[in-house]
Amino acid sequence: MNRLEEIEAYVAVVDYQGFGKAAEKMGVAKSMVSRRVSELERRLGVQLLKRTTRRQTLTDAGQEFYQRANQILADLDEAEQYIADAQCEVSGRIRLALPLGFGVSQLAAPISAFLEQHPGIKFDIDLNDRQVNLIEENIDLAIRIGELEDSSLVARRLASVHFAICASPEYLARYGEPRHPAELMDHEVLVYSNVAAGRQWSYTEGGKVVSPRVKYRLAANNGEFLAAVACQGTAIVSGPLAFLRRHIENGQLVPILEPYVHPEVGMYAVYPPGRLISRRVKVFSDALHEHFRDRKL
Repeated sequence: MNRLEEIEAYVAVVDYQGFGKAAEKMGVAKSMVSRRVSELERRLGVQLLKRTTRRQTLTDAGQEFYQRANQILADLDEAEQYIADAQCEVSGRIRLALPLGFGVSQLAAPISAFLEQHPGIKFDIDLNDRQVNLIEENIDLAIRIGELEDSSLVARRLASVHFAICASPEYLARYGEPRHPAELMDHEVLVYSNVAAGRQWSYTEGGKVVSPRVKYRLAANNGEFLAAVACQGTAIVSGPLAFLRRHIENGQLVPILEPYVHPEVGMYAVYPPGRLISRRVKVFSDALHEHFRDRKL
């Protein structure tokens, strides 16, 4: 049996957490994947996976072999990609996952410019604020805002995202302006539902992070929608300045509680772990970095 096929089967089983999913991704029968991994273990004389009816876990030897095998496959892919790329222009399909609000407001322009510059490129774009699984959903690159909770991801910081707390002039005239976050319990606020309310409205005082009590009747998973609702005088909104800036500039919203605004966070291009980053994805990431490097979001 081909040694490379055995290694590819083993790495796929680990990456996709099972023989069935690995077989589906490789386009072969599940029995074939199982046979290749068993033959690899027989040839090496060591057990790499502990198999149960529900799942497979790595042995110590399996973990060590996975790291080395994964690097071998990455080096081979890189060598092939280098030769292929040297013969042609940047081309191919990029599977991209974007947060909905930032995707619409901030990424349409650089993506359009990239398509114009590289006629051989195609995009498949998933606009969604949920945290997609890059490996399971076969995503080449995702844009994420804030702290990266998955430490296995390969990430590149593209820009800094700034925040503001705002209310409409009508709301402030009717209910008054809070001067301290502790006063928010006497006001209606809007909540971005992908982040816990306490964490979203937290602030730092005396070196400590404080989460004020807040009350809300509306939560949504889109920052642009929350900004639009705040413009109607319904409640106070906290969110990225990218969603609030135009409403501030046209007088629909007024910044408040400025000493207590959430500190800036990063906007990152993230890649799935253990996978070769193709030249087209690298070139696209470079284009995004160039587009955003002097911008204040």
